[in-house]
Amino acid sequence: MEQGARAATVGIAGEVKGLARDLFVLFKPGVMQLVLFTSLVALVLAPRSLHPLLAGVVMLALAAGAAACAAINNWFDSDIDRVMVRTRGRPTAAGRIAPQEALGIGVMLAAFAVAVMGLAAGWFAAGLLAATIAFYVFVYTMWLKRRTPQNIVIGGAAGALPPVVAWAAATGSMDVLPLVLFAIIFLWTPAHFWALALYRTKDYGRAGIPMLPVVSGRKATSQQILLYALLTVGASFLPCVSGELGPLYGAIALVLGARFVFLAVRVLRSGSDVLANRLFRYSIVYLFALFAAMLADHAIGAGALGWW
Repeated sequence: MEQGARAATVGIAGEVKGLARDLFVLFKPGVMQLVLFTSLVALVLAPRSLHPLLAGVVMLALAAGAAACAAINNWFDSDIDRVMVRTRGRPTAAGRIAPQEALGIGVMLAAFAVAVMGLAAGWFAAGLLAATIAFYVFVYTMWLKRRTPQNIVIGGAAGALPPVVAWAAATGSMDVLPLVLFAIIFLWTPAHFWALALYRTKDYGRAGIPMLPVVSGRKATSQQILLYALLTVGASFLPCVSGELGPLYGAIALVLGARFVFLAVRVLRSGSDVLANRLFRYSIVYLFALFAAMLADHAIGAGALGWW
């Protein structure tokens, strides 16, 4: 009898662990890390600092908003996720979480995120967060993704807005720097996702998603990747031009950007899936490192001002 009870306990613990793992995957942790890190950088760079507890609540609201977007996306895309090799292991595609359950989780998280943001940091920031979630769900996921090869260009605005929301949460207003951060992420997004699409073209074609490589071919996509890589690197120097960040950031941005463009050129010249995969992976490192350089430059500048 004791063995039966022990086995039942182990079984329940295993189910709970499996559910927690599925929820973790449902919320797309890789995407969430980028969203939260770039938002944190915006909070730090803002001229008005929040109390650490309040900043933590703002980050919680942003995390809930990102998780809401991911869950609703998993619900809506469960049909095509089953077809694609890259996504068929997702819990909604594999049947471990019902799509309707993912939708319910997403809607509740979206409401929670907006309410918490409004109560913690004001309704201007909450309104921007609500607009970000709505844009990702209705404009990108439900409208653009299955209809146009420019889906990721226009839809990239959703991923670029969280730092703007964080800035608004800290200051209650808008300024040039958060718009520059928006521009960097917005321009980075096509090069990042089209690099993925290059070595997943058959996957997207099988699912009927009109990603640029499916519609326009490999060469045209590689040319666009190089164009957006150049635009991203150009935008990355705007904080130096405006005087918001200094030479340390500029130097790091130059090195990171040179590598980004170099890989984009190699992808264009070679047509290699291996290099496309390498560019995709480096693009993630690039954005993390670029925003980390902003933090480092700001910390050094703040330290120098404090000493002076």
